Amino acid sequence: MPETPVFSTAAVAAPHTLAAETGQTILAAGGNAVEAMVAMAATVAVVYPHMNGIGGDGFWLVREPKGRIHALDASGPAGSLATIKRYRENGYDAIPPRGPDAALTVAGAVSGWGLALELSRSLGGQLPLDLLLGDAIRHARDGYPVSRSEERFVTGEEAALYEVPGFAEAFLVEGKRAPEGTQRRTPRLADTLERLAHAGLADFYRGDVGREIALDLERIGSPITRKDLETYRARVVEPLSLRLRGSTIYNLPPPSQGLATLLILGMVERLKGLRAETPEHHHALIEATKRAFSIRDRVVADPRNLVHDPASFLTPQALDKEAALIDMKRAAPYPLPRSIDGDTIWMGAIDRNGLAVSYIQSVFWAYGSGCLLPATGVLWHNRGTAFSLDPASRNRLEPGHRPLHSLNPAMAVFDDGRVLSFGAMGGETQPQFLSQIFSRYAEAGMGLADAVEAPRWLLDAKPREREAVLKVESHFDPGLIRGLSRLGHRIEEMDEAYSGRFGHAGMLVKHPRNGRVEAVHDPRSDGGSLGL
Repeated sequence: MPETPVFSTAAVAAPHTLAAETGQTILAAGGNAVEAMVAMAATVAVVYPHMNGIGGDGFWLVREPKGRIHALDASGPAGSLATIKRYRENGYDAIPPRGPDAALTVAGAVSGWGLALELSRSLGGQLPLDLLLGDAIRHARDGYPVSRSEERFVTGEEAALYEVPGFAEAFLVEGKRAPEGTQRRTPRLADTLERLAHAGLADFYRGDVGREIALDLERIGSPITRKDLETYRARVVEPLSLRLRGSTIYNLPPPSQGLATLLILGMVERLKGLRAETPEHHHALIEATKRAFSIRDRVVADPRNLVHDPASFLTPQALDKEAALIDMKRAAPYPLPRSIDGDTIWMGAIDRNGLAVSYIQSVFWAYGSGCLLPATGVLWHNRGTAFSLDPASRNRLEPGHRPLHSLNPAMAVFDDGRVLSFGAMGGETQPQFLSQIFSRYAEAGMGLADAVEAPRWLLDAKPREREAVLKVESHFDPGLIRGLSRLGHRIEEMDEAYSGRFGHAGMLVKHPRNGRVEAVHDPRSDGGSLGL
């Protein structure tokens, strides 16, 4: 069932209730949306470890009340020792998804928190770091209940994950997933967060915490060095933007796949005569997804390896050309490349002054590399698995370079003054989910709760087959299914009505007429929205 949306002067939305409560607390203490988001990010990093953690990456979009948009890239590069030669000599044809050789990129999330707080202070934020991290420290030290999502979530290479030294002791109960409600304490992670609260977030990279992280990474054989940590800084980047009818939508540039989300929406707008929530409209979204992903896979990479300007694909002429190639009477064939799997959290916040945040944080696959660093309790991500060992690939592994990133938080500003922060988890499928919830809100006129709750589809590949299949949730409209089938889509109905496989999405909108903030988070997650 759809969540009842929050209407308030300020609000947050998160996939875990404890994270939403943290954000509400910070807003009530006079914090702004960025401060609330840093606090939420710390809490959710503790209580949702299968989806994200301080050993992962993050991306930010922040809109000031007067309209300026800030984009922050907190993705980490490959370590100095992470070379194609190293992996080939160790017998790999592809980067392994689990274990020390999967822990090959610097974790950028904490540096991103620091950069965001610098922005916050320039906008008047004054709350101390120990207050922002206080809930996370308490949950790590005193314990938190394992979530429903963590108990049920299915991930790839699970057997290999369980064999990573230290993983089973930290996360399993008698060799199996911990049941929902199991109390879990992570004292070393609590100590690490407490150290950061007093020494500052840069300590994660250049202080005592960074030293312990580097020593543990060296002990397990990761290709990340102490210098890689010391020299890392999150970056301010120029956001990508797309003008639509009645709104402008923003996302992150490469290495994020934000380009794909904008491409889908830009193409579909050019297909005239579509009525929202009809088979033809969903067919257009699906076919635009195929074309957008094809462009993404050719174009998006580390910024130093780009051949084309991503913004050049968002010009009216380029979008007209791509949209004209969509056959509105028949589904195009679509052999999918290797899936960019991934498990993530998206969260949003808008404060009483109208400062808006769209933020996404991840360890890539569920539990990342599975490497829990013993001295600090940090679970390291496996984002580097998205690199290729083919020297000719645009996403080839190179020290200091970033892989193609599935993370892409979104924001839209409407001509009538509404500001929308929205996003979803879901690995490479995120653009599909974002385009569905945005079009339902902006084009179909659905309320936030209905737009997020409505059944979704995802374009996927059947095992050992090259032809794509369209997976739909069990409560998907039978009329839409019949219409899409007639257009040539192979349909597979899933058993669950609200499955995490179809993303954990959220939306918040600031209404200009009354100044109220409306917020909602996905019934597919363990969270919700809260306001003041």
